[in-house]
Amino acid sequence: MNQNYKILELDPYLLPYREDIALRMRNYQTAQRRLLAGKKKLSSWANGHLYFGFQRTKDGWVYREWAPNAEQIHLIGEFNDWNRNSHPLTPIGDGIWEIVLPGADALAHASKVKIQIMAQGRVFDRIPAYCRRVIQDPQSKNFDGQIWQPEQKFPWSDQAFALRRDEPLLIYECHAGMSGEEAGVTSFRAFTEQVLPRVAKLGYTAIQLMAVMEHPYYGSFGYQVSNFFAVSSRFGTPEDLKDLINTAHERGIAVLLDLIHSHAAPNALEGLGQFDGTEYQFFHRGPRGDHPAWGTKLFHYAKPEVLHFLLSNIKFWLEEYHFDGFRFDGVTSMLYHNHGIGSAFTDYKMYFSQNTDTEAVTYLQLACELAKQVKPDCVLIAEDMSGMPGMAVPLADGGIGFDYRLGMGLPDYWIRILKERRDEQWNLGELWYELNRRRPGEPVIAYCESHDQALVGDQTLIFRLAGQEMYWHMRETDVNPVIDRAMALHKMIRLITCTCAGEGYLNFMGNEFGHPEWIDFPRQGNNWSYQYARRQWRLADDVDLRYHDLQAFDQAMIHLVKEHHLLAPTSRLLVHHEDNKIIAFAKGDCLLAFNFHPQRDVLVDLPAEAGQTFRLLLNTNWRSFGGYTEDEANGTALSCAQRNGRCVLPLRIQRREAWVVHFS
Repeated sequence: MNQNYKILELDPYLLPYREDIALRMRNYQTAQRRLLAGKKKLSSWANGHLYFGFQRTKDGWVYREWAPNAEQIHLIGEFNDWNRNSHPLTPIGDGIWEIVLPGADALAHASKVKIQIMAQGRVFDRIPAYCRRVIQDPQSKNFDGQIWQPEQKFPWSDQAFALRRDEPLLIYECHAGMSGEEAGVTSFRAFTEQVLPRVAKLGYTAIQLMAVMEHPYYGSFGYQVSNFFAVSSRFGTPEDLKDLINTAHERGIAVLLDLIHSHAAPNALEGLGQFDGTEYQFFHRGPRGDHPAWGTKLFHYAKPEVLHFLLSNIKFWLEEYHFDGFRFDGVTSMLYHNHGIGSAFTDYKMYFSQNTDTEAVTYLQLACELAKQVKPDCVLIAEDMSGMPGMAVPLADGGIGFDYRLGMGLPDYWIRILKERRDEQWNLGELWYELNRRRPGEPVIAYCESHDQALVGDQTLIFRLAGQEMYWHMRETDVNPVIDRAMALHKMIRLITCTCAGEGYLNFMGNEFGHPEWIDFPRQGNNWSYQYARRQWRLADDVDLRYHDLQAFDQAMIHLVKEHHLLAPTSRLLVHHEDNKIIAFAKGDCLLAFNFHPQRDVLVDLPAEAGQTFRLLLNTNWRSFGGYTEDEANGTALSCAQRNGRCVLPLRIQRREAWVVHFS
């Protein structure tokens, strides 16, 4: 086998692990051959959602389920007055059961259904594994499956939309349920009407939707999925979600799904836990099937039937709902038998050891290949904190196949320096290193905070900077040194992270304007309150509050990044001065200069060439962004000067201030 994969050229430190990379590829190719069995593509094989579950036929309905341990299965529901004996399924081989229901009206749209399974002397109810809608009774709190087959197909109008690879990937991370002002669960419809226009105005090119797949416990943030083919009914109907995506596409906004294939809710009555009476149908046996920290179940990625289920799920979301890609959650947990718990990953040996779950690595490769076959321009992002080499390297080059990895070390770095160092102790050489540290050839989605940092028990960036002062001193007329510092650093941290630390950028909804409170979903510990599971947009809309200034800055930054291609892959360091806390770099056709000094205004000479023209595009300290410098007209001309026989652009940058200058 040819072992000269390009990944070894990208990262020569992998050369001692050439055989491990080759093994990775052999495992992938072996699994692919085993699954396809004569079919040409994974996309022709991963059609479980078109075979299992409830399928309309020209003569009526057929329902199929994979339950290898079952001895009897009966279909029950409103269609037969919940008669537990009248509609038995027939085993047709390989653990698959089937029932044919003649007549188009045999199953009514929106009618409730379940299955009754007998296995090993026990009788229990389950919700069909491929059920596309699951609802909860408000009184009993029990869940039921629901037939979902509207007479009219959804009228998609987004055929002309395509994710443009020449446009920067600027992601607005969203949770529809907590996107409203009121204390309660916000619907997909309300999100479409109220939040999408904000995202479009801010300039983000994509939204990442959390908590879409059905999950029984709202407080899990959608990360404990029970029904993988069902849209969470607490936010609305499948058509409501389709309308959200269709509307986003009409506005030129891509939609990514937060995909959870790393684990599943342990629930049996409404999930996959002990679906056919065994713990090992979808999951590993014994302790290997249980996540020690999350209390969830772990998929058996070597089982063909499990691969069929999960890969079909990927195809389903891309085709049925027109999603433009996925952010794969919990990838680190999948990659290692210890789930990365307590591992610092300081040595390459840790990536290629007995701790590596090679079956999970193979699954991720298959998932990336399938997604690209179904939708070649889809975006695939891996949430991996371990830094597994090749995560965002193409399959053909020896990688796993994602387009991006999340820069998960970035928010941790910002938290560390804000907690542990005074402003004058910041090490800008270290800062430059951390912001530019990437695996060779692997694009990164940069962010300084996401939903993780906003959860109760942690702190948002603005709260780390301002603390309790933000509750009392955020009016435009209120001058407060703590708030001034917080405002200045909030803007500078976001600007340098966005323009320097990755090839894409992510922000969690509301963080752009410094949302003042944490996220805490209803739970017993807070008396089931929705107080902190919402977004206070009125703060950003109030021109008398400084939240409005932060929002104005974010909008200006995002539009500037798009217009001047500031997510280009390379940054060229121009000036680095530790004592003055100055750092300046070139990106695309712009120069960016930052003065992080808490007290000192500094004259910075940026290298220039004779004949170049310069225009000031942005100053983080402009009054329109909550600063103290009068706004200047966009494109204000700047003049060069001669210093010791060389041409320079002199900028007098005030303390805690950053400039973006265009040159030509």
